[in-house]
Amino acid sequence: MVYKEQKFDEGGPDDFDPARPYADPVAMLEQREYIVREKLIAIEMAKVLRERVQQCYRREGVNHYQKCRQHVKNYLASIRNVGWGKDSKPDYEV
Repeated sequence: MVYKEQKFDEGGPDDFDPARPYADPVAMLEQREYIVREKLIAIEMAKVLRERVQQCYRREGVNHYQKCRQHVKNYLASIRNVGWGKDSKPDYEV
């Protein structure tokens, strides 16, 4: 059995108006699904980067401060404003 390649939209709906969100209920629901999908992708990416940091710490041992610095910076940048209800969290220095 051969499956055809499925293409996905990369962005939110084109006809969604943030000033009047209830004008088009279908566009509002599509926008909500888009936001949820993007948040879930960001959360999973943060999980992958956290696993890389953990593996680097275990592999490098006492030299993890120098050897894993870039992994940690990538992880901290990825968790900034990620998660449910974390949009108003204050920023911190990386």
